[in-house]
Amino acid sequence: MRHGKYPFILAFLLPPVGIYAIYMLSPYVQAIYISMTDWSGLTAAQTFIGFDNYVEMWNDDQLRKALWNNLILVLVVPVLTLLLGLFFASMLNVGGRNRGGAVTGVRGSSIYKVVYFFPQVLSVAIIGIVFKYVFAPENAGGILNRVLGAVGLDGLQRLWLAEPNYLIWIIVLVMTWSFVGFYVVLFSAAMQSIPRDIYEAALLDGSSRLTTFRKITVPLVWDTVQVGWVYMAIQAMDGFATVHIMLGINGGVEGAGDVLGVAMYREAFAEADFGYAAAIGVLMLVLTMVVAVVFMRGLRRERVELA
Repeated sequence: MRHGKYPFILAFLLPPVGIYAIYMLSPYVQAIYISMTDWSGLTAAQTFIGFDNYVEMWNDDQLRKALWNNLILVLVVPVLTLLLGLFFASMLNVGGRNRGGAVTGVRGSSIYKVVYFFPQVLSVAIIGIVFKYVFAPENAGGILNRVLGAVGLDGLQRLWLAEPNYLIWIIVLVMTWSFVGFYVVLFSAAMQSIPRDIYEAALLDGSSRLTTFRKITVPLVWDTVQVGWVYMAIQAMDGFATVHIMLGINGGVEGAGDVLGVAMYREAFAEADFGYAAAIGVLMLVLTMVVAVVFMRGLRRERVELA
């Protein structure tokens, strides 16, 4: 302090900022540099080739398909997950009435919360393997085809994982199933902070459940919805583990279920082209930041305060 306030503050800021720069920022800088080389990942030799990897990405049809699949995941999975999460959380917290007429959750709501949250206990690897058997052919233990056959719907049986048109939608279904339980619990915690008097007043005014949900529940938990939406969009931009486990390193038949994360892994460890893989990683970084900013700004609205 004898040397002044600012040197004192600087002395305390430099160590944490330096550690953050080394372990958090420098990997990004290294990845950007590697994306401009032809490094194979197997040797020390790196030749700087500028933006050649990015030009190759622009002309890569398979990467374009992976990017399209990521776009589907970002647009569809968050919408389905958050709508289902809001609906189930609303039913579990304000979907019923007790004998006195007070607003409460549906009967057995505490049990349902555990059931909905259960997928979060399972690792992504287990979920991928389980659903791989769900959509497998009947003679390979496929649960879905066996159930369809048992109820007389043989005409709906398919080789689900062998038909390109179904692959990305199967991934959407699996990711939604695995994520929705977390958001049920998250939104339930937000809804529990809403005074029940508000719901009872709306009930006395003759408000329907749908109107109450739209005009009361959603505005009062919107901050939580916004955070959940951004977080869900970032998760959907990945999809690596689910696709890799269920469809393999090539993204399934004709690469129809490919995503950017799997494409990056394939280029790095199957094709030994770390430079190109790093370029895909930089693309994912930019897209993730753009998605986060767009969702944060697009979902921003005036905050509703409880008096």
